[in-house]
Parts: sequence; C-alpha cells; structure tokens
Amino acid sequence: MGVDKNGYEVVYCKKKVGYKMKNYLADFLENFSKSIVIADNKRPQKISRTGKTYQHGIGPHTEDETVDLTLQELPKKWDGLWKRFIPYPNNKRSKCDLSIETEEGKLFIEIKMMRLFGDNGKTNDNITMHILSPYPQQRSALTDIEKLKVSGFDGQKAIVIYGYDYDEYPIVRMMDCFEKLAQDDFDLPRVRFEFEGLVHPIHEKGEIFGWMINDYSK
Repeated sequence: MGVDKNGYEVVYCKKKVGYKMKNYLADFLENFSKSIVIADNKRPQKISRTGKTYQHGIGPHTEDETVDLTLQELPKKWDGLWKRFIPYPNNKRSKCDLSIETEEGKLFIEIKMMRLFGDNGKTNDNITMHILSPYPQQRSALTDIEKLKVSGFDGQKAIVIYGYDYDEYPIVRMMDCFEKLAQDDFDLPRVRFEFEGLVHPIHEKGEIFGWMINDYSK
C-alpha cells in the first residue's frame, strides 16, 4: 500500500517477470524463427498414419512435429537447456510443452500453432477456437494462461504462438485479438519475430509471438 502524488491510497503489485527472463524468451524465439527455416530447407515430408503424403516443407506437420524438427536445429548454445513435455505438478497427466533452463531459473512455455490453411489450400475454420476459446476443455492458447498460472511450476511462464502468414489472412490480426483478451495477464509488449522463404507453396512464411505471463501470487 502507498500514496500517489494526489494523496490517494494505491496498491503496488510487484511483477514476477524480470527483464532478463523476457530477454531469454526473446533470444530463444529469435533462434526458433531462424531454426524453423533451417528445418524447412531440409524439405521434410509429412506422411500421415494412414499413409497420406503431403507436399514438402515443414508447414503440413503437426504442432508437436514442427516444434521437434525446429528444436533439433537450434544453435549449440541451447543444448541441454530445453526439455519437452514436463508433467504439471498439479496434474501429472497434463504435460507442459517446453521448459528452458536459464540463469534466472526455469521458464515454462505452452506453445500453439496458428495454421489457417491446409495442404490443399482450404481454410481450417476451427483454428480460431484453438487460439481464442475460453473453454478449458478445448485447450486453447487463452486457457493455457490460467493453466500455467495455477500449475505449481517453480519458475516463470510464457505463452508462445507460431504460425503461417497469408496475404489475405495476416496472422497478426489473430494475435491482436488474442492479446486484447489476455492483456491483463501479460507483461507487454510482446516478443515477435518473422520467418520466410519456406518451401511449401502455401505455408511460405510466418511469425512467432511470445508473451511472458505476469504472476502476482507471491
């Protein structure tokens, strides 16, 4: 509790997001944006469980497959510092997508992919739900925020969304909507990097966004 310049009582909240940790997130996402291009240049080809073959490129791969392919191309400085699928302390059946070990402690990250078009060029109308749904059962990026906040993880938390950009459907518009819904939970401004020159004829370019989550619980 304190007093402002006009003599009114105000409550000061100390954010648990430090500049150093946000810099780690920015450094990681910048490297991720470069590594996704490196992974894509190897012309990986998605083949479904049913044997369906997709066009070359990282674009048709699933969210987890894309992250795994990209992580393998990170610079050597990240070796041994990241870990996948960490069980939630308050729900062992639920797994966090990624953790990063830093000098400031651990950073726990939930990741979502934004891909509006399929390999055949048709739109995926369910993708909005994947990002913006307020219902925990639908496991959206929006509900991942609260999931991380109450997780019990000993460390700082972040939300990352990567996706593909299309001239008539710029990804930033969806990210703006997401941020407006979640802005009270985030340490703004967001972190943002572009990538381009991908081999797939539809998923040719994209962006990656990151937000550190505020934690006033301590």
